[in-house]
Amino acid sequence: MQETMVKRVAIVGAGVTGLTSIKCCLEEGLEPTCFEKSDDFGGLWRFTEHIEDGKPSVYKSMVSNTCKEMSAFSDFPYPEDFPNYMANAKFFEYLKLYAKHFDLVKHIQFKTTVISIKKRSDFSTTGQWDVVTESNGKQGSSVFDAVMVCIGYLSESFLPLESFPGIKKFKGSYFHSRFYKHPDVFQGKRVLVVGMGNSGVDIAVEASHVAEKVMISTDRGAWALSRVFDNGYPWDMVFITRFMNLVRNSLPGPILGWMIANKMSQWFDHENYSLIPQDRRVMREPVLNDDLPSRIITGKITIRPKVKEFKENSVVFQNSSEEEPIDIIVFATGYTFSFPFLEESVLKVENKQASLYKYIFNPHLEKPTLAIVGLIKPFGAVMPVVEMQARWITRVFKGLCQLPPVTTMVKEVTKKKQKKIHWFGFSFDEVLKTDCLVYVDELASFIGSKPNLLALFFKEPKLALEIFFGPCTNYQYRLTGPGKWAEARNAILTQWDRTLKPIRTRVVEDSSNFFPYLLKIFGLFALFAALFLGFQ
Repeated sequence: MQETMVKRVAIVGAGVTGLTSIKCCLEEGLEPTCFEKSDDFGGLWRFTEHIEDGKPSVYKSMVSNTCKEMSAFSDFPYPEDFPNYMANAKFFEYLKLYAKHFDLVKHIQFKTTVISIKKRSDFSTTGQWDVVTESNGKQGSSVFDAVMVCIGYLSESFLPLESFPGIKKFKGSYFHSRFYKHPDVFQGKRVLVVGMGNSGVDIAVEASHVAEKVMISTDRGAWALSRVFDNGYPWDMVFITRFMNLVRNSLPGPILGWMIANKMSQWFDHENYSLIPQDRRVMREPVLNDDLPSRIITGKITIRPKVKEFKENSVVFQNSSEEEPIDIIVFATGYTFSFPFLEESVLKVENKQASLYKYIFNPHLEKPTLAIVGLIKPFGAVMPVVEMQARWITRVFKGLCQLPPVTTMVKEVTKKKQKKIHWFGFSFDEVLKTDCLVYVDELASFIGSKPNLLALFFKEPKLALEIFFGPCTNYQYRLTGPGKWAEARNAILTQWDRTLKPIRTRVVEDSSNFFPYLLKIFGLFALFAALFLGFQ
């Protein structure tokens, strides 16, 4: 591809992805202009009582499913007194701190809707775009050298009512989970939640405190996970480590599936609670909820199979003729996505899929000056993923990183769409889902910021051990390469201090013993073994 000089970049959306995209553009000397249709930034994490068309919506009580250390931007740790898992208001506070620290807001045009983004007539040589926006009822057009689309996939409800026989006869009320805000609506009601993702379970648990009866209908089931994991540590700081990832991806799929099932059921037996996933060959996103088993065992929530049909005031489930009376249905049936401001020739969405190389670039564009950021469902925190995407994208825009030939990109996209069951490691149930550590490592290697553990071990073994055995936090990707951050080393070595700070609020005598030192000795041997097996 012929190199194109990029300077002015249009960014659509000022949520988490849009904010980090602005910052990454500034780091590379580009000139970003971010268009945000609402009157503030924050996207999903900015709670409002009303539903904004085309914008993500969050309920008042929503709490993050990934902890602060795993979801921090790579050069901006959370304040140490912030809780490990945050309510949306606290998370939004962090975004405000981030935007202020890097002076991002001045690059955002609020209350501005993007109407269309079209190739210019000389696109094949310039890679430029005509961007039409509307603000205060007036339209304007500007020329940009590149575009970053940061609108995510949580704005358009997926509600296939035709899949639910009898729904038109139902005399109660129903709505998609996107429209949920407070549990008051369930007071004294008989509630059915259809679907078992994180939002659906959160809503069911909240409803169970005020409703007469709550049922969750699920066909596929799900693993349920507590945020409080081994020894009381955050689940993702224990689960998502380089060492554990190496082990998991080295194991045959059936063995890994058995290990995951065994680990998940150490909290409670999922089969006894009617939650066990139907197809355990593939990895679905686990449900993060600390209260679900408690609500089930106390009879506040009942797990039911797939809906067979709805009656005027009741529901009938599969393999049953009994009618269960209900008043309210919440459809937690997920989301779809579209890009109405883009022409199909630029990006086509079919069956909730878009043909994008590394989930970002259309392989068939003559110039790689359009990037879709955040259209991915990582098994882990999203912020490190979208930040690394933006870091790579901006270097592609500048010509500092090159994309492979079109045939190579198309081949990879086609392979991902096939959703094959892998012999080793995780197999995911959706094309958009991926192993966040493997994916971020790959993008980091493109820009030269992936840590070299072998070299680091001989230079600073303590740091190398923490990176390999400890949580794979985002600070690792600022140790070297473009955007190197002088405080990255310290951020890694103090990440457990920030984790314990908000929960160690009562002074007690130190009960440490020699056991941690034995673990470190074992760690040295394990690291040597891994390094000589070719892990770098």
